[in-house]
Amino acid sequence: MQKKLQLVNPAAATLPALAVLTLVFLLTSRRQHPSIDAYRSALPSSTSVLHRSLPGSSAAAAARVPKGCDIFRGEWVPDDDGCALPYYTNLSCPLIQEHQNCMKYGRPDRGFLRWRWRPAGCEMPRFDAEAFLDAVRGKSLAFVGDSLARNHMQSLMCLLSKVEYPKDISTNTSSEFKTMHYESYNFTIAIFWSPFLVKANQSETLWNLFLDEPDESWTAGITSFDYVLLSAANWFTRPSVFYEGGRVVACHYCHFPGVPDRTLRYSLRMAFRAALRVLTGDGRFNGTVVVRTLSPTSHFEGGEWDKGGDCRRTRPVAANETRMAGLDLDFHEAQVEEFEKAKKEAAATGSSARMVLMDTTPAMLQRPDGHPSRYGHWPHENVTLYNDCVHWCLPGPIDARNEMLLQMLLPDPV
Repeated sequence: MQKKLQLVNPAAATLPALAVLTLVFLLTSRRQHPSIDAYRSALPSSTSVLHRSLPGSSAAAAARVPKGCDIFRGEWVPDDDGCALPYYTNLSCPLIQEHQNCMKYGRPDRGFLRWRWRPAGCEMPRFDAEAFLDAVRGKSLAFVGDSLARNHMQSLMCLLSKVEYPKDISTNTSSEFKTMHYESYNFTIAIFWSPFLVKANQSETLWNLFLDEPDESWTAGITSFDYVLLSAANWFTRPSVFYEGGRVVACHYCHFPGVPDRTLRYSLRMAFRAALRVLTGDGRFNGTVVVRTLSPTSHFEGGEWDKGGDCRRTRPVAANETRMAGLDLDFHEAQVEEFEKAKKEAAATGSSARMVLMDTTPAMLQRPDGHPSRYGHWPHENVTLYNDCVHWCLPGPIDARNEMLLQMLLPDPV
């Protein structure tokens, strides 16, 4: 029996470390697979769209969880289905970020892929790519956040590759801002890089966060989307100076005389508040806001991220073997509280935006086995990378997030 998972709760002096690790993976992730268009061109034309159905039929027929079932609370159970194979592999999906391509880089175990998420009180249907595309036919979905938002989006695109390969219609070459289009379904999916959600710039070792000024890199083009999936957490661990109303109001780990030190919970809370007000406050956005709670920051074991910490487990931990604590708990509470506050304000002001919470943290907290660890590059490569216990292997537990997302997006049965 495995020992109980010990959650890492860094001291204040080492809190910036997690965000530094995230930056390391961002800066070293420029190596991309060949473009999806090149991949598609090498395939027979008949495989670009593998299945066709009448509009609405697949979504209407899709398996649903019973009404009232909380899909975000439950446990991981062995997937005993005889057909329990990954939805995709690194060979079938060319959209996997290199550092999350655990199969390519030699992760030796496959047992971590043989678990499924089972909500308390019901069964979670398997992901149905055709039903998902049918449900979002003629619509658009934007992921806003950091590299974990991109991780989530790439999982979704790999899951959808069973039905159709998207066309890259991005207007720039940056991997931080990608727009992909599923032509047969007129469905557009995009990623907007905004790790703080608000305006931010770096000066030497400190970040300047303007907590009441949402980041225009995503707000400028977001109103045309039908769904916006908002997420952020990891970058808030960086030493930062906080601005409100154009003036310094506090900081985190800046050591400036006369500037009060505030918790990370404060900066994340205020950033989410500003971002949600953009989407619900002025009436320009009339789609659905999906707030996804944080990906756990606590899966390093045996040391900090830069002191030998690693995540070498090969199976999930039971729900009763771990609990949310420390930074995970602080960030989660702030996100949920700001979501609830924004939802009440939107209802009171008659906002046309619909708000839903995607509370995936409890499920992902149980999966310390799902990270790349050292399997995000070849062992002989001359690179300086720390063990990655932040992002998720593709395929892997992160795919369950999109099983949840499908259930959230399915139309109500007639």
